Amino acid sequence: MDKTPASLWVMELSGRIFGFSQWSMLVPQALEGVASVGLLYAAVRRWFGPPAGLVAGLVLALTPVAALMFRFNNPDALLVLLMTAAAYALVRAIENGRTRWLVFCGVLLGFAFLAKMLQAFLVVPGFAIAYLWAGAPRAWLRRLWQTAAMGAGIIVGAGWWILIAELTPAADRPYFGGSTNNNILQLAIGYNGLGRLDGNETGSIGGGGAQGSGFGGATGLLRLFHSEFGGQISWLLPAALICLAGLAWVSRRAVRTDRIRAAALLWGGWVIVTGLVFSYMSGIIHPYYMVALAPGIGALVGIGALTLWEKRLSWAGRSVAAATVLVTAVWSYILLDRTPDWLPWLRWVVLVAGVLSAVALLAGPWLVRAPSFRRLVLLPVGLAMVAGLAGPTAYALDTVNTAHTGAIPSAGPATVGFGGGPGGGGGFAGARPGGTRPGGTQPGGTAGHGFPGGQFGGPGGSSGTHAGGTGRGVGGAGTTGGAGGTRGPGGGLGGNTQVSSALAKVLEQDASSYKWVAATEGSEEAAPLQLATGDAVMAIGGFNGTDPWPTLAVFKELVAKHEVHYYVGQGSQSFGGGHGSSAIASWVAAHFTKETVGGQTVYDLTKPLSGTS
Repeated sequence: MDKTPASLWVMELSGRIFGFSQWSMLVPQALEGVASVGLLYAAVRRWFGPPAGLVAGLVLALTPVAALMFRFNNPDALLVLLMTAAAYALVRAIENGRTRWLVFCGVLLGFAFLAKMLQAFLVVPGFAIAYLWAGAPRAWLRRLWQTAAMGAGIIVGAGWWILIAELTPAADRPYFGGSTNNNILQLAIGYNGLGRLDGNETGSIGGGGAQGSGFGGATGLLRLFHSEFGGQISWLLPAALICLAGLAWVSRRAVRTDRIRAAALLWGGWVIVTGLVFSYMSGIIHPYYMVALAPGIGALVGIGALTLWEKRLSWAGRSVAAATVLVTAVWSYILLDRTPDWLPWLRWVVLVAGVLSAVALLAGPWLVRAPSFRRLVLLPVGLAMVAGLAGPTAYALDTVNTAHTGAIPSAGPATVGFGGGPGGGGGFAGARPGGTRPGGTQPGGTAGHGFPGGQFGGPGGSSGTHAGGTGRGVGGAGTTGGAGGTRGPGGGLGGNTQVSSALAKVLEQDASSYKWVAATEGSEEAAPLQLATGDAVMAIGGFNGTDPWPTLAVFKELVAKHEVHYYVGQGSQSFGGGHGSSAIASWVAAHFTKETVGGQTVYDLTKPLSGTS
C-alpha cells in the first residue's frame, strides 16, 4: 500500500467481525460521515448555538463530495472525522485553557496522519494560530508551551506506528508501496508529501514529474472553481470566504479571547491553507480530495449566517447578507449551467430565489414595520436556503443514487472536464460505471487527457467502491452477474476490468495448495481476480506495478517453493511497468507454458517450457 493503514484497520476489523461484503466495507465510512457531521455541529454549537451548528452540519452533509466519500472505501472519510474531532478538542481547549484538550487535539491529528499522511497537517497552522491568539490563559508563554504540547501529541499520535514500522526488519513486513527505498518516512515526505506539492513524485505512476495539471487542471487561485473541482466543493466556498471576511471585520476591536475571532482563525485557517495548497499543488490531485475542505466551509457558513442574521437590522449587516446570498445564487447558477441538460429548471429556481432573498434582506426593516408583512420576516431565510443548498443537495442526491467504482470517483452529474471530453463530475471517465453518464468506458471518455478513452474507467472496485462496487454475490460490481459470461467487473485506473468465468475456474483449481493462486502486475489487475475467486492474488509491484518488490530473485524463490500457481498477463500496459515487474514478466514468458483463457494470457508456473528450469 502507498498509504498509512488507519483507514484499512477500520475496514479490516469490520470485515473480521461481519465478514467481507459490500456492507462491511462501506458502512464504516457512512458512520464516519455521521460522526463528522455530529462533531461539527457540536463544535459550532458550543460557541454560537444550535442554529449555527445545524447549518454547519447541514452544509457538510449536503456537500456533494462528502456525500460521495462517506459512502466510499477510501481513507478520506476517516481523515475528515479525525480532523473534525481535533477541531472540537481545540474549541474546548480555547475556552478553558486546559492542556489535556490540546494534547488530545494533537493525538487526533497524529492519528489522522495514519489515515492520509501529511494532508492531515494542513489544518495545523490555523489550529496553532487560533490557540496562540485566543486561548484562555493570559500568559502568552503558557499558550506557547501548550501549543508545543499539541505538537507533541501529534508526534505521539502518529509516531508510535511509524516507530514500529521503522524498527520492523524489511524481511518481516510488507514493502512500503510508493516509496523508492522501502521507508515509510520517505513515502510520507516524498511521494505522498512534498512530491504532491512540487510534482516531483518519485515512485508515482509516472515515476516523477508534474502530474497535478494532468489530473486536476491547471494550478492557480481559481482552480477549485473550475470544472474538475467546482461541482464537488465550491457551491458555498464564496459564501464561506465572505463570511470569513465579515467575522474578521466584526471582531476587529474585540478582546483577545473573542469567540468570533477565534472561530475565524480556526475554521478560516482550515479553509485558507487547505484551499491554497489544493489550488497550487503541482502533483497528483483528485476531485475527492476536496472533502477535506467541507467541515471548514460548513463551520464558516453556519457561524457567518448566524452573525449576519444578528446584524440584519443594520444597513451594513443587511448589505453583506444580501451580497452573500446573491453571490452564492449566481455561482450555483453557473455550476448548474455546466450540466445544461441535467435538471435545466433548477438553475433558474436557484437564481430567482437568490435575487428575491437579497431583496427581502435589504427590505427587512420595512417588512418588520408593516403589520401585514411581519409574518414574512423569515421569508429571506427560506429563500436563502434554496439559493444556497438546492444545487449541492441535487448533486448530493444524484451522487448517492449512482453507483461509483474505480480509483478516481467524483460527485454529481457529468460535466465537461479538463480534457475537453465528458466525464463523471469532472471529466474523470470511469468514476461511474460505463453507460450511466457520458464518458465511462466509451471511446474518447478522457479525450485530451493524454490517455486512451475509457482507460480510467469502467465498473470497478479494486481501489474504491461506492454503493454496489465490491462484494461477492452482491449486485453491481460484485463477483457474480457480469454481462456476457463474466464474473464481476473490477479494475479501476486501468487494465482488464472483466474476469471471465473460464479464467476464474482455472485459477480456483487446487487453490488451497498455494499461498497465491496467481500473480499479476499491480493491484488494479489483482483486485478483480481476487474478487472473482475469493483467493489471494499477488500484486507484483504494488498498487501501480512500479514498486521494486518482489524482486526477480524473490519471485523465482516463491515459484520454486510452489507458493504461486499462475501468472496472469497485463490487460493494459498503460500503468505499471516498473523495472522489477517487467523483469518478472519477461522471465515468466521465457520459461513457462502460455495459454489464453477468457481472452487473458495465463502462465502455469508449475509447467516450465521444455529445456528451461
